[in-house]
Amino acid sequence: MENPDRRPTDRTLALSTVSRPGVLRNRAVIIPALIVLLIAGASLLGPAFLPFTYWETHLELGASPPSLTNGHYLGTDLLGRDLLARMLYGGRISLLVGFLSTAVSLLIGVPYGAIAGYLGGRIDEIMMRIVDVLYSLPYMFIVILLVALFAQPGTVDALVDVFDLAPHNPIVSWLRGPGLRLVFLFMALGAVSWLTLARIVRGQVLVLKNAGFIDAARALGQTPARIIVRHVIPNTLGVIIVYTTLTIPSVILQEAFLSFLGLGIRPPQASWGTLVSEGMQALAVAPWLLIFPGGMLVLTLLSLNFLGDGLRDALDVRI
Repeated sequence: MENPDRRPTDRTLALSTVSRPGVLRNRAVIIPALIVLLIAGASLLGPAFLPFTYWETHLELGASPPSLTNGHYLGTDLLGRDLLARMLYGGRISLLVGFLSTAVSLLIGVPYGAIAGYLGGRIDEIMMRIVDVLYSLPYMFIVILLVALFAQPGTVDALVDVFDLAPHNPIVSWLRGPGLRLVFLFMALGAVSWLTLARIVRGQVLVLKNAGFIDAARALGQTPARIIVRHVIPNTLGVIIVYTTLTIPSVILQEAFLSFLGLGIRPPQASWGTLVSEGMQALAVAPWLLIFPGGMLVLTLLSLNFLGDGLRDALDVRI
């Protein structure tokens, strides 16, 4: 009997399908991908080339309009902080939350859906009922509750006691600053955004579990865990990649909404959500504070959504 590890429908096929030339030549994939990479690269590297930091204040230049003469190319906020520097730094935070939250969603949703779909029967029924119960709960309320309960200074003290950390440890210092809220924000968003992915992966696994190469793997005595890891999950990569590109903009928008309400990133830290919130408050006197961050947020969300749609069409994936 042919070794299922060498059949053309195993991991190598899944990876080659994702990287096939048709995808790489598809303008609906390439153009939005380049825009996202450009925004991410500018957010990551751009602040190093600017003469101002995101927290540096110049009250005498407060609410200055965009100018090419004073170095504040996109203007300043009400405290005289450079808007371009704050936008690029805010892009780091927003994109970081989006990607890390989606990673948490993948780590939970992919194995959960694969196990439920492959094992089937009573186990599948119980696992999917858990998903249904979680679906019935108010999504944003859970995120707000998790952030409000755990993103508190007492949480850092508890971590120091449990792990016996030095009070002046760099990680502890970072958590006492902006780190704790950032960590719990992406964990909370990721912990409640895996439900749809679990259902999608389960549906794909239900189709794959009776395929010939899966039957061959069972006949060779491979364990269910090995079959799931080596044969089932790799053949759902197309769906996973498409769903990932569609989840990231959703999470970024949710982070922006939470920050807009004052429940996400807090000043003096910046994210696109906090910048939009500040721009709304200063709309009458400094409209550029809303136009530029809002435009960057919209451009990023549209690019990621178009990228997801392009990948879905190129890979012929149905979600």
